[in-house]
Amino acid sequence: MENYKELKVWNLAMEVAQEVYELTLNLPQHVKFSFSDQITRSSLSIPSNIAEGAGRSTIKEYCRFLDISNGSCFELETQLILIERIFKVEVKNILNKVIEIQKMTYALKRSLLKHQKPNN
Repeated sequence: MENYKELKVWNLAMEVAQEVYELTLNLPQHVKFSFSDQITRSSLSIPSNIAEGAGRSTIKEYCRFLDISNGSCFELETQLILIERIFKVEVKNILNKVIEIQKMTYALKRSLLKHQKPNN
């Protein structure tokens, strides 16, 4: 449907995924696997689903993948808040970007639906 690499939301989501990966490198060793695995999966899911949706043939499918991506945003947001509470690690910058991605995916979905043809 469109070149996802040109989407601001995809680029921001890639940035967040990289920052989350870097964050996991600084977590305490005894919790590294459990937190790192889950938080990395969530962060990778966000740009991956945006890209997968962009590659689908209908707007309905694209919107479904944007919804999945947004669900991963909320999952990641929750995990970041928990990491901040438990380990006293500053995650505000990443959280702000995740919230921005949530807004951007909603706006993209709204825009797609607004321009949707009746059979899509």
